[in-house]
Amino acid sequence: MIAASSAKTTVVIATRNRATELTRTLTEVCALRPRPPIVVLDNASDDDTADSAAAFPDVTVVRLTDNQGAAARNLGVAMCRTPYVAFSDDDSWWAGDALAEAERILDDYPQVGLIAGRTLVGPDHRDDPVNELMVNSPLGHDPDLPGPSVLGFLACAAIVRKEAYAQAAGFSPLLHFGAEERLLSLDLAARGWQLCYVPAVRAHHHPSARRPPPAWRRRAEQRNNALITWMRRPLRRCAAESIDLVRRAVLEPRTLMTVAQILQRLPRALAQRRLLPPEVERRARTLELAHPRS
Repeated sequence: MIAASSAKTTVVIATRNRATELTRTLTEVCALRPRPPIVVLDNASDDDTADSAAAFPDVTVVRLTDNQGAAARNLGVAMCRTPYVAFSDDDSWWAGDALAEAERILDDYPQVGLIAGRTLVGPDHRDDPVNELMVNSPLGHDPDLPGPSVLGFLACAAIVRKEAYAQAAGFSPLLHFGAEERLLSLDLAARGWQLCYVPAVRAHHHPSARRPPPAWRRRAEQRNNALITWMRRPLRRCAAESIDLVRRAVLEPRTLMTVAQILQRLPRALAQRRLLPPEVERRARTLELAHPRS
């Protein structure tokens, strides 16, 4: 477990086979003042990613024997002794004032379980399209909260209250990668925690060139969104999405692979089925009507 200190926030990074990108990220994070504790979870890399991280002093590196995907972050959070955890990807890092601002907000708003920060992309600091969606969230901005209410976030720009994360059981191992933030958002809200977009909390994202093909990512998100529906939503919603997916498979044979992956994982998803509270279901439906998934 990470040694106790006066720090309030630990930075947790999950990585795999991105030694160059991770080195840059750790250089940026280690330059933060005050420097936060840092935990790196290496998802069974077969290059020198873990060794590159271990070269940084006082960075805790955990070498996993298998690729646990997004759920690797759960071990990092469990090791933290700080009340707050800031996630970074191996190709993203926090602005110099971001952690202090997030700590101030989380201290002042004990009902907030997660802050979704503003993601700035590349050397020209372009706004990620998700920023506009969150600032104009159809869930509105309660005056008693520090920003618009959201029911989703980008993991590379999220700071979470450890207590809330533990109650929601973290990222689901079943999903591995793709839309994993959506399920965690629903589970945090189901336990009464607020999620807010706070643009003053900024993260820099320089997307790695070593990324899965876009088609792979789309299939993973399509698969996981279907599984999340079966895990948390009413049966009528499950039926509607399943019928739509079958129709797509008829028109797009490539979707058959996605259907096969869903069926393979469906028994485990159903074993974890737990309906959302009515208010959270209403909010999820509001978002779907405002931003239907393609």
